[in-house]
Formats: sequence, structure tokens, C-alpha cells
Amino acid sequence: MKKTIENAFSVFFILAVLVSLSSCRDDFEPTRSSGNLVFSKDTVYLDTVFSNIGSSTYRLKVYNPSDNFITIPNVGLAKAENSSYRLNIDGIAGKTFQDIEILPRDSIFIFIETTVDASQQTETNFLYTDQLVFDSNPFEQKVELVTLIQDAIFLFPKRNAQGIKETLEIGSDALGNPVSVAGFVLKDEHLRFTNTKPYVIYGYAGVAAGKTLTIDAGARLHFHQDSGIILAAGARLESNGMLSNDRNLLEHEIILEGDRLEPEYAEVPGQWGTLWFTPGSSASLNYTTIKNNTIGILADGNTGHATADVYLKNTQIYNSSVVGLYGLTGSVLGENVVVGNSGISNVWLRLGGSYEFVHCTFANYWDQSFRNTPALQIDNYLETESALLTAALTKADFVNCIIYGNNSEEISLKNTETVAFNFSFSNSLIRFDDAFESYTDLPNYNFLNPENYASVVLSQKPDFKTPSLNDYRIGISSAAAALGNTNGATQVPRDILGNERTPEVDAGAYQVTNFED
Repeated sequence: MKKTIENAFSVFFILAVLVSLSSCRDDFEPTRSSGNLVFSKDTVYLDTVFSNIGSSTYRLKVYNPSDNFITIPNVGLAKAENSSYRLNIDGIAGKTFQDIEILPRDSIFIFIETTVDASQQTETNFLYTDQLVFDSNPFEQKVELVTLIQDAIFLFPKRNAQGIKETLEIGSDALGNPVSVAGFVLKDEHLRFTNTKPYVIYGYAGVAAGKTLTIDAGARLHFHQDSGIILAAGARLESNGMLSNDRNLLEHEIILEGDRLEPEYAEVPGQWGTLWFTPGSSASLNYTTIKNNTIGILADGNTGHATADVYLKNTQIYNSSVVGLYGLTGSVLGENVVVGNSGISNVWLRLGGSYEFVHCTFANYWDQSFRNTPALQIDNYLETESALLTAALTKADFVNCIIYGNNSEEISLKNTETVAFNFSFSNSLIRFDDAFESYTDLPNYNFLNPENYASVVLSQKPDFKTPSLNDYRIGISSAAAALGNTNGATQVPRDILGNERTPEVDAGAYQVTNFED
């Protein structure tokens, strides 16, 4: 019993000493900040955002370089509750804070966001600014906050009195039940997209039968997740871009992309849905770039007209998470078309159809995930759970093209003999290594058969400028140099940059360059 009492007294004495010592230590009693804070940035730029769309979250690190445990009496936005910026410090959201503590030689993070209503401004683009203020005089320190706000025209499905969002029927399931997506039919006043302001589209914008959607040169279309454009039978799209003077600004080109403008989203695939041409619709696209979606273009159906239903000229499709150009019994003519870096294939021509590509570049260097599919797939059938569907491939002609990538075999040709399967490659550079001779006995890959192949070069280097950045210009050592024939050059006399195809005709969408321009 005596021993137990002595042990208890010893523990009590030790605890008392520790409490006494800790009460005498300065680093456990915060002292007032003396204005010597250090910041990871003097100015926080929140990049460009659209009016009424929230920005990404940005992070500011605040250092306490001293040996003292400090407290900052006041931290907040100069405009306080009137500010369009939002803060979060130590998991607490707000616009003004009191008594923020930082341990000696330690730091804290402040997270910053903004949403600004451009309707309160007179300019289409304007800078919205505020200040993050630490303490007050004589110890006051400030960090500038700057955001470029871009006004836009917003198009989106309405809600009815019951709060149900407007939808578009896009077909039926295996049981015959209608399938729909969030979307709306464009009214007549919205059937021309100009270059005055960018357009931000939520859901699928539908173009009704008999209507034409016209897009002017220099227009910018931005799509929210699960959004796109659908053209009904009898509808038409005219995308009238023009060659730009500045390759960086692309001032005359039409661009379709996601609605996040921050640099970290500039090359992120799968941000929106697709540009969908349903059976019976038609289109003409010139100097149009489609990027960062799920399927770049879905060309569904074939009217059987002498001219192609979808005419693509000087058109670029990049960073599609699934397929860049997906034809389903489609009818497409492509001239100076570039399709780069897709999750499955750049181009998939499925269930037959009619296709012609002249001076096109299909290059797949996808590095977002594992890819075991080729850049180009062609077939004349589609196997479903209940049936094997077939449709004739009346033609799939590739003239003066480049089909390349980082896989060993970048074309796939599969067919059933019950319907036609007509294809040809001429004066084209194709990657097809067949190192294990797996395709030797397959007639579709007999590269000596003149009915399907003429002047085709296999697996020689294209000398692309920077394929990881979708720059598929070719250098002077390219195997595509002088590979093209004059028939293709007569049909498409200038490359996608406006250069004449003389004195030699190079394969692909670009003439050879020395990369200095």
C-alpha cells in the first residue's frame, strides 16, 4: 500500500513539473504577428473563367519564418462580404477570419475560388480584382487576387413547372423504350453562332429537321460535361471557319472544346460529349477544331447521295477519350483532316458506309492509359447481343495520307464476306510492323495487292514535330516527303496551313517544314 502511494505521488509530481515548464515556454503562447509573413505568391492569378461559372480552387501558402508561435489578428478579403472571391482556411470557409495561428517556422494554406456575374459589367472581358489582407497597420500585408472574367452566351435545357429538365429523344433501347438525354432544340434566333461572344452549352443542343445551324469564322463553342450538338434527320451544320494569320491565336478558326478555361484543362480528354450527325443530317466543316471530348464526330447513317453527307475540310480532332471520328454506316469526305491522340482509335469506320480521305493525318500517341487498338479501324459488321448486323462498305479510300502511332500495327481491317468490303490505300505512309507475322495469311493485309494498295510505305518514320502536343507537322526527314500523288494534290492543292503542294507532293495534311516557322 505504501509502495502504491509513493508511485502515485511520483506520477503526480512529474505531471506537475511538466505543466509548470510548459506554462513558461513562449512557443506555446502565440505572440502577435509583426508583419513578417512570407507568401508563395505576391499575386494569385485565377486564370480565365466564364461569367457565373466557378473557378478552380487555387492555393496560397503563408509562411511564418520566425522562431515564435504567432497569431494574425485579422485575415480577409478587402471587399469583405461584397467580394466575389471565397476563402477557406484550416477547413473553415468564409471571407474574413480572426486570430489565425501559425507555429514557428511553419505555414498554412489558404484556398481561393471565385464566381463573378458579368452582367454587372459593360465589357465582354474584364479583370475582376480584390486583395487578401493580413493584419492592419503598421503590420498590414497584402496579396493581390486577379481573375479575367469572360462573358458568354449560355444555352441550356429549361425546366418545367415540376422542375423536370428538358430532354431530347435520341432513339430506343432493345425493348423499344425511348432513350433520351438532357437537351433542347435550338430556337431560330440561336441558329447562328457568331464570334462576338463565346457560347457555353449545357446538355445537347438539337438542330431540328429542315433547320441549319451556321457557325461563323472565329466562333468559340464551349460544352459542359455530357453536352454536345445533335442534328436531326434533314438538319444541317455549316461551320465556316477560315485560315488564321496567327497559328497561336487561331483568330479565324472555329473551336469546339470544354467549358473550363484554366490551363490545366487545355488538353484533358473527355470533358464533353460529341458532335452527332444522325441519319439524314448533313454538314460542311472548314477550319474547325474539335477537342477534349468523348467522341469527336459521330457520323451515323448514309443517305446514299452522290456527295458525302459530312464534308470535313481543314478540320482537326484532338484528345477524344474514345474515338475521334466514328462512322456508323456513315458518308464522309475528309480533306486536310487531322485526328490525333484518341483513347481507342482516331478513326473507326464501322458497319460499312462510304468514305474518302485525301491528304489526311491520323496519328495516335495516346498516353493517358493503355491502348491496344489501332489508329484506324474499318469493318462492315456490328455484333450485338441478339444479332450480327452487316452493311456494305461501298468504299473507304485513303489518298496521300499518314496513318501512324506508337503501336506496332495502326490499321485494322475486318469484314464478313456476306456484304461488300471495298477499301484502298494509295501513296500513304502506314505503320504496320507485323513482327510476329500474324497477318501474313490474311488477304486484307496483302500490301502487294494492287487492288487495295498502291505506293504504300510501311513503318518508316513520319518525323512529326511534337505528337504529344498534337503537332503533326512533318520535317524534312519524313518518309511522307514527296510520297503523295498529283491526283490528290489536284483535289486538295494546299495543305492545312495554306501552303501550296509544290514542287513536291507530301503525304498527310501538312507539307514538309523545317520547323522554324
